[in-house]
Amino acid sequence: MTTHRVHAFRDDALAEHDAVALAQLIRTRDVSPEELAAAAAERVAAVEPCVRAIECSYDTPRFAADGLGCWYGVPTFVKDNTDIRGLPTTHGSAAFRAHTVDRDDAYTRQFLSTGVTVLGKSRLPEFGLIPTTEFRDADPARNPWNPEYSVGGSSGGAAALVAAGVVPVAHGNDGGGSIRIPASCTGLVALKPSRSRHLDNAQNRHLPIRVISEGVLTRTVRDTATYVAAAEKYWRNPDLIPIGMVDGPAERRMRVALLTTTPTGDEPDTETRVAVERAADLLEKAGHEVEPIAQPFSPQVAEDYIAYFGLLMQVTMLAGKYLHDPSFDRNRVEDITSGLARYYRRRIARMPGGYLRLRQSARTYAGIFRRYQVLLSPVLAQAVPPLGQLGPNGPADELIERLLHYMAYTPVNNVTGTPSIAVPMGLAESGVPLGAMLSAAYGDERTLIELAYLFEEENPFPRITDGAGDPAPPARGSSPRRRPSTRHR
Repeated sequence: MTTHRVHAFRDDALAEHDAVALAQLIRTRDVSPEELAAAAAERVAAVEPCVRAIECSYDTPRFAADGLGCWYGVPTFVKDNTDIRGLPTTHGSAAFRAHTVDRDDAYTRQFLSTGVTVLGKSRLPEFGLIPTTEFRDADPARNPWNPEYSVGGSSGGAAALVAAGVVPVAHGNDGGGSIRIPASCTGLVALKPSRSRHLDNAQNRHLPIRVISEGVLTRTVRDTATYVAAAEKYWRNPDLIPIGMVDGPAERRMRVALLTTTPTGDEPDTETRVAVERAADLLEKAGHEVEPIAQPFSPQVAEDYIAYFGLLMQVTMLAGKYLHDPSFDRNRVEDITSGLARYYRRRIARMPGGYLRLRQSARTYAGIFRRYQVLLSPVLAQAVPPLGQLGPNGPADELIERLLHYMAYTPVNNVTGTPSIAVPMGLAESGVPLGAMLSAAYGDERTLIELAYLFEEENPFPRITDGAGDPAPPARGSSPRRRPSTRHR
């Protein structure tokens, strides 16, 4: 199926380079950070009217001051649930008036240690709650591969910017699949690290179960590998085995568990199953042993996970004025936010048992790795849906039920604190990418990156510039120094 793709790739300073290549061009003085920032601004002007991926921008790009870092001068965006000095943090919500933040949070400093140039902040759905970047009263972020389809969430704005070629890499975070889901929807690579692999930002430090991991969305595996190694140089958890720089596939052969059944007892749709079976075939061709396994988790664990987020939303509803801003108005939150709070209140008597089950799920997960080194599964139970199917407009209870079946694979790694990576596996009939997910034992990110290199070499990732679509035209009157509007809602 031919679709209208929206991208900004062109013959400019950014070209089709990944972040590693751009950083090398800066080191050899073939380009400057200012030239890359100007090229990215031109690309924003070309595609942003369609993709709607940016929440706010700096009037002047924030350049790294010291000229150091693996990605010195490479332009990027930070997700808008993360504090960075000089910009507001809205969490994708219209329920309060966010004020400019005067400092960088802990993980933000770790991310900035790579030397990136920050242009602004990318959009996310309200409080990052749904796996699509859609809103009740604002335009959605759109998938560059097919603008009528979801870009995923909650790091959907970041995914759109990288997939459309605006920047080669963008920050995201993952509390239930929020890096891996949009990466799968847009043909990108995204690693969710192990719990405590990096510094935590404030939103994660205070959670009863720290489910959020920080990371990046990239178009190449080497960019993901480079970032992981660079983040370790800034700060490394001494309780975890270091990852170091991974530069290619491993030669060792591994036993891989293939899991397709969801905790709710569903099987993936046909296109998703075919993509995962293709991934299994690729692994077997490379000499790895792939064995199907039964779903080890019960539907109750999936419901416990939803109820846990309901607890967090109940706290937000009650204490939003203290957590976010005195202007917080609980009557202005989207229906999914208040609906999750109601979901929790209906189950409050069962929450102690649910909390215990979530804690114990790490043992169930670890049991898989007594026999296997890797777990292969879909990222999502269905191919990417059209816009509106998972959006926040409509009864919250119905949406929650759809979410239980749609994003059934990714939350396990957040609850158990284990690493997982999404890699592209071709295109659906709609023209939107499909992905597969590789997961490993706690602390074993290295194995996942090695296998991602294998996938990239043996099954080259689809490129948005191939086969269909033309680059978006330059915006009229745009110039290298022009900045996009600072607010989009």
